[in-house]
Amino acid sequence: VQLQASGGGLVQPGGSLRLSCAVSGFTLGYYAIAWFRQAAGREREGVSCISGTSGARYYEDSVKGRFTISRDSDKNTVYLQVDSLNSEDTAVYYCATGVVYCSLRAASYRYWGQGTQVTVSS
Repeated sequence: VQLQASGGGLVQPGGSLRLSCAVSGFTLGYYAIAWFRQAAGREREGVSCISGTSGARYYEDSVKGRFTISRDSDKNTVYLQVDSLNSEDTAVYYCATGVVYCSLRAASYRYWGQGTQVTVSS
């Protein structure tokens, strides 16, 4: 199982990015995929998850209404559209998998991508 996160960058407050997580070694319909982020000096926190079987979506409260998780089974890729960004969203964003049911607890996940940096600054 491998995950490749990409799409991060420098964006102004209020801006948007689309993060991608390309997965290999399994099909998206089996495992859940979650996005986590880790800001400097802080613990890794879960922000969103999409279930492998039902496609149900889950969000951490601070990103509800601003972040949207989706998947493209043909491309075996999960996306995180991040809108209305603010400085609190600055972090390295990781995708993870290895569980069937969604969780926003980092300890639940076995496989991790390498992370992509999102920096929100004017």
